Amino acid sequence: MTYFAVVDCDNCYVSCERVFRPDLNDKPVVVLSNNDGCVVARSNEAKQLGIKAGTPYFKLAQEFPNQKIAVFSSNYELYGDLTARVMTILHQESPEYFRYSIDEAFVVLRHTEGADLKKWGEELHVRIKKAVGIPVSIGIGPTKTLAKMASHFAKHYKGYHHCCLIDTEEKRVKALSLYPISEVWGIGRRYAAKLNGLGVNLALDFARMSKEEVQSLFNVVGTRTWRELNGEDCVPNEEPAKKKSICVSRSFPGMISDYEVLRRYISNYAARCSEKLRVQGTAASVVGVFLSTNPFREDLQQYNNFYDIRLLTPSNSSITIVKQAEACFQKIYKEGFMYKRAGVVLMSMEYGAGIQTNFLDYDAERFEKMKRLDKVIDRLNRIGGTETVILGSQQFPGKGSNGKSTLFADAIKHDYKSPNYTTRWTDIIELK
Repeated sequence: MTYFAVVDCDNCYVSCERVFRPDLNDKPVVVLSNNDGCVVARSNEAKQLGIKAGTPYFKLAQEFPNQKIAVFSSNYELYGDLTARVMTILHQESPEYFRYSIDEAFVVLRHTEGADLKKWGEELHVRIKKAVGIPVSIGIGPTKTLAKMASHFAKHYKGYHHCCLIDTEEKRVKALSLYPISEVWGIGRRYAAKLNGLGVNLALDFARMSKEEVQSLFNVVGTRTWRELNGEDCVPNEEPAKKKSICVSRSFPGMISDYEVLRRYISNYAARCSEKLRVQGTAASVVGVFLSTNPFREDLQQYNNFYDIRLLTPSNSSITIVKQAEACFQKIYKEGFMYKRAGVVLMSMEYGAGIQTNFLDYDAERFEKMKRLDKVIDRLNRIGGTETVILGSQQFPGKGSNGKSTLFADAIKHDYKSPNYTTRWTDIIELK
């Protein structure tokens, strides 16, 4: 018998912050989006106060006066490193697993006859909490959709001790009868509204529909979800497909009109896109840049534009991508406007091993040199932390508090950012 386990980090970003701030356990904590814009993660205590995801930061003090709420700027470098450690433990527990998102993974449990899966899950929670400091919820079921459902119960009901197992028909029916159809994995908002209109409000109602009814109402994904709820495993065992496009964009802390400052932002967005390309082993054929003013400032002139360039030979080199992104930016920049948002988009991906070169553009020696250079830079940035080594075009004019040129991270508003305790020697925790 094969079972699937879903391992989900509880309130992931908040839990990562609490690893080094245990004084914040049992207290309301929120994590903000880029540029400290709005709430993207909340502790259970913050949820109980009524703080909604997406709440603008400046409204917290207005809507929750006299409440002591701990606030953190997003620190993706820290979150990525800690969740990677969780995934390492999962790999040790079961060689057959696949990561679904930054804080969630599926583990495939084969030949489980006679195994105490509930005990395995509870012990796995204890091991991860002890080794990494992050609490996880574990759901186990005969299908991935039922395992996702079980993880919900494990997260919200303490009696499960962080692990819920659906291994009998009685447990399956009971779980389906308690689960809203709108929360089922694979049922989006549009399909949930459609089902509610038909009087289907619970997962059990949906599972008891006939196959013919489901096929007439839904696409392949909806039919697959119905089969999964009825105990038939049919979701492929694979990680999400590699992205067909990559975009890095931000709203600026204020509004910017200066050409040089905007160009540096574009250079940094392009460099980040290049890193993402190399991580997933792809190269881009098209580099695009967009600029836009603030649509909410009706008192100002409005301007939006996008321009892209097709590369003769697909690339994931930071130098190449940044150079082309800057060329796109030059095409669309106009003086006299106050810009609020910009971004870089990479499209038309090709996988590293199958890149189609162009004999008019391709220089084998230069290609290998750039490849080695990017590899060294990526390695140094993994060891020393993000932006230990950057391109000259990524530095911002002006000096930081250390007297050196300001880096991209310093140009983004993150007034409440915690140190990168696990990835930078300069931020390593000090014990007193």
